[in-house]
Amino acid sequence: MKFLLFADFHYAPHKFLSGEFAELKEIQEAAERENCDFIIHAGDFCNAPAKYKDFVDAYNDFHIPSYHVIGNHEAGSNTFAETLAAYKMESPYYYFDCKGYRMIALDPNYYKDGEELIHFEFTNYHAPGASRDWMPQDQLDWLKKTIDSSPYPCLIISHESFERPDGVKNRAEVLKIINDANAKTPHKVLMCINGHHHRDHIRILDGVCYFDVNATKIDWVQGVTHDCYPADLLAKYRALGHTVVYTDPLYCVVELTGTTIEIKGRESSMFMGVTREDVGGTPFDKAGRPVVPKIQSAKITLG
Repeated sequence: MKFLLFADFHYAPHKFLSGEFAELKEIQEAAERENCDFIIHAGDFCNAPAKYKDFVDAYNDFHIPSYHVIGNHEAGSNTFAETLAAYKMESPYYYFDCKGYRMIALDPNYYKDGEELIHFEFTNYHAPGASRDWMPQDQLDWLKKTIDSSPYPCLIISHESFERPDGVKNRAEVLKIINDANAKTPHKVLMCINGHHHRDHIRILDGVCYFDVNATKIDWVQGVTHDCYPADLLAKYRALGHTVVYTDPLYCVVELTGTTIEIKGRESSMFMGVTREDVGGTPFDKAGRPVVPKIQSAKITLG
């Protein structure tokens, strides 16, 4: 099974210097060259899917099957129901089988208000005291059933991470489901993929490959406003002064053969040489992972 993977495209015209039609075309042409079975993103593809139907349909209607994963920005400017309709998704979590593997897409985009879990929409997760990034119990139950019933090894993809300490709040419950399945049937879950954190990192944890996938083009620098880019660009893209940017769009091709995972990554550079340190940011995130303008290549056999 071979697929093209990218994350955090952030199509939002005049907001981010990221996610243009030309960059989507570049991703799609790479999938064609590599003879990929499908394309999938790890969330935050478009910040207002209901508004930008032409762009979303350019992805939806591509001749190679193209799948969505829900991110925290996916319903930033419209209702969650409108996002699902624009993405032609019957459910925010689902699975499909391809060439002897099961791909499982999850949706941990809920915040907790007291004991109630509420799905993200209109950036409601910024509510005072909100505890964000949770998986509801019904989805946890569905995940266990979907893995246990699969005749194939499984890959899991979500926007937020189940591996990072600053990832999904009830990640321990997800890790238990994965580890219990692998204890019963070795390599039942081979890989977990996430976006959201805009970092490039691979970790083997309890025999599973956890892949923290870099953003397509940008990294948000929390608490910073800068003028390190030209004035005309800062005027054109209203959030540019809060970000650092990669020169070229990042994506990778992932190929699985048995228990071997091969990632063919891509390397770029920092746009105009501007780094997080240049704009007054720290070089590392909460997990100690630096911003790098690449998605690494790797070949890993689990066994």
